[in-house]
Amino acid sequence: MIKALFFDFYGTIVHEDGVVIDEITTIISNTGNGAKKSAIGSYWWQIFYESFVNSFGDSFKTQRELEVKSLEMTCKKFGSDADADELSKKMFAHWRKPPIFEDAANLLAVCDIPYYIVSNIDTNDCLAAIRYHGLRPVKVFTSEAAKSYKPRPEIFEMALKETNLSPKEIVHIGDSISSDVKGATNLGINTIWINRNRKEIPAGVIAAADCSGIWNTPFLSSIKN
Repeated sequence: MIKALFFDFYGTIVHEDGVVIDEITTIISNTGNGAKKSAIGSYWWQIFYESFVNSFGDSFKTQRELEVKSLEMTCKKFGSDADADELSKKMFAHWRKPPIFEDAANLLAVCDIPYYIVSNIDTNDCLAAIRYHGLRPVKVFTSEAAKSYKPRPEIFEMALKETNLSPKEIVHIGDSISSDVKGATNLGINTIWINRNRKEIPAGVIAAADCSGIWNTPFLSSIKN
């Protein structure tokens, strides 16, 4: 029996930072060597991702630290004199007040199953966004608290331990195949992939087009009905 829902936050409940990324890559292009925004964005993501996957335990660094460092390296790569700290503030502002998906807001407003947030974003930023939208999860679990990012197991293990629930009593709902679906599945947790972009659904993955569709999945259809 499903006793609780774990939700990823950014990309699942609230919007990702694509608009801000476009703004930042434009600034770097205009203040640097005029490289294409796509090239800047790809390099920035590569540097950030490499730091991200190697950040855990004693080597853990917060998203804010990783963003500033990756922006410094990106500006240097593309000859930009833009201030990485100032650019990163644009990211932080978005993280704290991101737009919410209407389907997610409607779902959480009437959800009668206890729900928790399991997010890779820093604790204070995630809590600020949750307060901004008046959401009321039972508890919030962050990468900063676990000193580990999804898809590594530590954040999921922390959530399981503190909720005192077994993997089969939970459904983790998220928009990332690699971080959410694979990360949770590796621990035996039920998962639903939020497939907002209507991508091809991998074999064996349970998907919903948005948060309103989770009730039509095998895990939750009997509860709703």
